[in-house]
Amino acid sequence: MVVAIDGPAGVGKSTIAALLAEKLNLYYLNSGSFYRAITYAHQLKNEDILNKDAVLETAKNIKISVKNSKVCVDGIDVEDKLHTLDVDKYVSQVSVDPRVRDIVNSIIKNIAEGIDIIAEGRDITTVVFPNADFKFYFDANAEIRAKRRYIQHPDGQDFETILSEIKKRDKNDKEKPVGSLKIANDAIIIDTSYLTIPQVCEKVIKAIKAQDMR
Repeated sequence: MVVAIDGPAGVGKSTIAALLAEKLNLYYLNSGSFYRAITYAHQLKNEDILNKDAVLETAKNIKISVKNSKVCVDGIDVEDKLHTLDVDKYVSQVSVDPRVRDIVNSIIKNIAEGIDIIAEGRDITTVVFPNADFKFYFDANAEIRAKRRYIQHPDGQDFETILSEIKKRDKNDKEKPVGSLKIANDAIIIDTSYLTIPQVCEKVIKAIKAQDMR
C-alpha cells in the first residue's frame, strides 16, 4: 500500500505523515529529506552548490538510505543536519535539476518496493507515485504557515521575513519547470489551516477506511 501526501511548505506534511506512519504501521518516507541530504553532502565538499553538474556527481556518488526513519548518507545518520539555514538556502536549487530528481525518485521507489509506505513531498502524488492507493493534498494559508514556523523557531527569523519567504517559495514551487507543485486530479484535499494535527490525522484515516470499504 502507498499513501502519498503532497502540498506546499509548512502545511504539516512531515509531522502528520510521521504520526500516520506510526498509527497505520507504515514505512515513512520524506522526499524532501533526500534533496536536503544531497545538498548537505555537496556542501561538505566545499564545492560550488550552484554548479549543477558537480551536484549531480555528488548525487550519483553518495549512498542515501533510511534507517529507523532517519536519513543516512553513506551509512551515517545526517537527519539533524538537514534543516540548517545553509541547506534551506540552496535545497530548492538542487531539487530543480531533473537529473537529480530522477535519482531521488529512483531511490524512493526502490525503498518502497514490496512494503507499505506513507510518502510525502513535492510531486509525490503526481510523478513519484501517480498510482498511489491513497493521495492527499494538504493546504493552508500562508499567514498561518508563517505563524507556525515562527512559533517553532522563535529565536530565528521574524514573522514578516518568514511570511515573505513562504510566499516566494510557493511561487517558485508552482512555477518550477520540473517537479512543480500540482494537485493530482484524484487527490483528497485537506485544508489544515484551522485543524489540529490529531484532527488532520483523523480525516486521513477516515478517508482511507472509507475508500477501503468501496
